[in-house]
Amino acid sequence: MGRVRINSSGDGVGWNLPMSTMRFTIIDDAGATSFVAPPHALKMLTAACSRGAADHLELLRVAEEFDPALFGEVMAELAAESARADGAENGKEPFRVVDEATKRRSLEPARYGVVVFNLPARRIVQIQNSYSNLNRSDRGRLRRDGRPIRAYYRYVLPDDWSIVP
Repeated sequence: MGRVRINSSGDGVGWNLPMSTMRFTIIDDAGATSFVAPPHALKMLTAACSRGAADHLELLRVAEEFDPALFGEVMAELAAESARADGAENGKEPFRVVDEATKRRSLEPARYGVVVFNLPARRIVQIQNSYSNLNRSDRGRLRRDGRPIRAYYRYVLPDDWSIVP
Protein backbone atom coordinates (compact mmCIF):
# COMPACT_ATOMS: atom_id res chain seq x y z
CA MET A 1 0.00 0.00 0.00
CA GLY A 2 1.43 3.40 -0.94
CA ARG A 3 2.06 5.96 1.75
CA VAL A 4 1.79 9.73 1.64
CA ARG A 5 4.02 12.01 3.71
CA ILE A 6 2.07 14.93 5.06
CA ASN A 7 4.02 17.80 6.55
CA SER A 8 2.25 21.11 6.81
CA SER A 9 4.08 22.50 9.79
CA GLY A 10 7.45 23.06 8.12
CA ASP A 11 9.25 21.62 11.15
CA GLY A 12 10.36 18.40 9.45
CA VAL A 13 7.88 16.31 11.42
CA GLY A 14 5.32 14.58 9.24
CA TRP A 15 2.31 12.33 9.56
CA ASN A 16 2.70 9.21 7.43
CA LEU A 17 -0.59 7.96 6.02
CA PRO A 18 -1.49 5.27 3.55
CA MET A 19 -3.41 6.51 0.53
CA SER A 20 -6.49 4.59 1.75
CA THR A 21 -7.76 6.45 4.79
CA MET A 22 -10.79 7.02 6.97
CA ARG A 23 -11.47 9.85 9.43
CA PHE A 24 -12.12 8.89 13.05
CA THR A 25 -13.51 11.30 15.62
CA ILE A 26 -13.66 10.32 19.28
CA ILE A 27 -15.98 12.17 21.63
CA ASP A 28 -15.43 11.93 25.38
CA ASP A 29 -16.40 14.03 28.40
CA ALA A 30 -13.50 16.43 27.71
CA GLY A 31 -14.46 17.14 24.08
CA ALA A 32 -13.52 15.54 20.78
CA THR A 33 -10.37 14.35 19.04
CA SER A 34 -10.10 13.64 15.32
CA PHE A 35 -7.57 11.94 13.09
CA VAL A 36 -7.20 10.22 9.73
CA ALA A 37 -5.89 6.65 9.69
CA PRO A 38 -6.00 3.49 7.62
CA PRO A 39 -9.51 2.06 7.52
CA HIS A 40 -8.50 -1.12 9.36
CA ALA A 41 -8.45 1.08 12.49
CA LEU A 42 -12.28 0.93 12.43
CA LYS A 43 -12.37 -2.57 13.90
CA MET A 44 -9.53 -1.79 16.29
CA LEU A 45 -11.31 1.23 17.75
CA THR A 46 -14.54 -0.77 18.00
CA ALA A 47 -12.66 -3.52 19.82
CA ALA A 48 -11.26 -0.88 22.18
CA CYS A 49 -14.82 0.33 22.84
CA SER A 50 -15.80 -3.23 23.73
CA ARG A 51 -13.26 -3.11 26.57
CA GLY A 52 -14.97 -0.10 28.17
CA ALA A 53 -12.55 2.73 27.39
CA ALA A 54 -13.80 5.88 29.12
CA ASP A 55 -11.89 8.58 27.22
CA HIS A 56 -9.96 9.09 23.99
CA LEU A 57 -6.56 8.36 25.55
CA GLU A 58 -7.72 5.09 27.06
CA LEU A 59 -9.37 4.14 23.76
CA LEU A 60 -6.15 4.83 21.86
CA ARG A 61 -4.06 2.94 24.45
CA VAL A 62 -6.26 -0.15 24.09
CA ALA A 63 -6.18 0.14 20.28
CA GLU A 64 -2.39 0.43 20.52
CA GLU A 65 -2.32 -3.24 21.60
CA PHE A 66 -3.64 -4.14 18.13
CA ASP A 67 -1.42 -1.81 16.07
CA PRO A 68 1.33 -0.23 18.22
CA ALA A 69 2.89 1.76 15.35
CA LEU A 70 -0.36 3.39 14.22
CA PHE A 71 -1.87 4.30 17.56
CA GLY A 72 1.47 5.18 19.13
CA GLU A 73 1.94 7.69 16.30
CA VAL A 74 -1.60 9.06 16.79
CA MET A 75 -0.95 9.64 20.52
CA ALA A 76 2.45 11.23 19.82
CA GLU A 77 0.94 13.57 17.22
CA LEU A 78 -1.87 14.53 19.64
CA ALA A 79 0.73 15.42 22.26
CA ALA A 80 2.69 17.46 19.68
CA GLU A 81 -0.51 19.15 18.45
CA SER A 82 -1.37 20.35 21.92
CA ALA A 83 2.07 22.00 22.11
CA ARG A 84 1.61 23.86 18.79
CA ALA A 85 -0.23 27.14 18.94
CA ASP A 86 -1.85 26.77 15.52
CA GLY A 87 -2.93 23.13 15.80
CA ALA A 88 -3.18 20.86 12.79
CA GLU A 89 -3.45 23.12 9.78
CA ASN A 90 -4.62 20.65 7.18
CA GLY A 91 -6.73 18.38 9.38
CA LYS A 92 -4.71 15.28 8.48
CA GLU A 93 -2.73 15.21 11.69
CA PRO A 94 -4.64 14.29 14.85
CA PHE A 95 -6.25 17.32 16.47
CA ARG A 96 -8.56 18.35 19.29
CA VAL A 97 -11.88 19.91 18.32
CA VAL A 98 -11.78 23.40 19.82
CA ASP A 99 -14.05 25.55 17.64
CA GLU A 100 -16.51 25.45 14.74
CA ALA A 101 -13.74 25.16 12.13
CA THR A 102 -12.16 22.11 13.78
CA LYS A 103 -15.63 20.64 14.40
CA ARG A 104 -16.36 20.88 10.66
CA ARG A 105 -13.00 19.27 9.84
CA SER A 106 -13.67 16.48 12.34
CA LEU A 107 -16.76 15.48 10.36
CA GLU A 108 -15.23 15.67 6.87
CA PRO A 109 -14.77 12.20 5.40
CA ALA A 110 -11.46 10.87 4.15
CA ARG A 111 -11.42 8.50 1.19
CA TYR A 112 -13.35 5.71 2.95
CA GLY A 113 -15.51 7.91 5.14
CA VAL A 114 -15.86 9.24 8.65
CA VAL A 115 -16.91 7.42 11.81
CA VAL A 116 -17.62 9.03 15.19
CA PHE A 117 -17.04 7.13 18.44
CA ASN A 118 -19.20 8.81 21.08
CA LEU A 119 -17.91 7.28 24.32
CA PRO A 120 -20.34 8.92 26.80
CA ALA A 121 -23.37 7.95 24.66
CA ARG A 122 -21.84 4.51 23.91
CA ARG A 123 -22.60 4.97 20.22
CA ILE A 124 -20.60 4.49 17.03
CA VAL A 125 -21.95 6.72 14.26
CA GLN A 126 -20.96 5.75 10.74
CA ILE A 127 -21.56 9.06 9.02
CA GLN A 128 -20.01 7.57 5.90
CA ASN A 129 -18.41 4.14 5.73
CA SER A 130 -17.50 2.78 2.31
CA TYR A 131 -14.81 0.48 3.72
CA SER A 132 -16.63 -2.49 5.27
CA ASN A 133 -19.58 -3.48 7.40
CA LEU A 134 -19.00 -2.84 11.07
CA ASN A 135 -20.28 -5.74 13.16
CA ARG A 136 -21.10 -5.94 16.86
CA SER A 137 -18.70 -8.87 17.12
CA ASP A 138 -15.82 -9.65 14.83
CA ARG A 139 -12.13 -10.34 14.64
CA GLY A 140 -9.25 -8.46 13.09
CA ARG A 141 -5.58 -9.02 12.40
CA LEU A 142 -2.98 -7.71 14.77
CA ARG A 143 -0.26 -5.55 13.28
CA ARG A 144 3.37 -5.08 14.16
CA ASP A 145 5.49 -2.36 12.58
CA GLY A 146 2.43 -1.43 10.54
CA ARG A 147 2.11 -4.85 8.92
CA PRO A 148 -0.51 -7.54 9.56
CA ILE A 149 0.75 -10.64 11.34
CA ARG A 150 -0.70 -14.14 11.67
CA ALA A 151 -2.48 -13.39 14.90
CA TYR A 152 -5.96 -12.07 15.56
CA TYR A 153 -7.93 -10.16 18.16
CA ARG A 154 -11.64 -10.65 18.77
CA TYR A 155 -14.25 -8.33 20.16
CA VAL A 156 -17.90 -8.34 21.19
CA LEU A 157 -19.50 -4.93 21.63
CA PRO A 158 -21.61 -4.83 24.83
CA ASP A 159 -25.40 -4.62 24.45
CA ASP A 160 -25.52 -1.02 25.71
CA TRP A 161 -23.47 0.12 22.68
CA SER A 162 -25.19 1.05 19.44
CA ILE A 163 -23.87 1.24 15.89
CA VAL A 164 -25.60 3.81 13.69
CA PRO A 165 -26.57 3.08 10.85
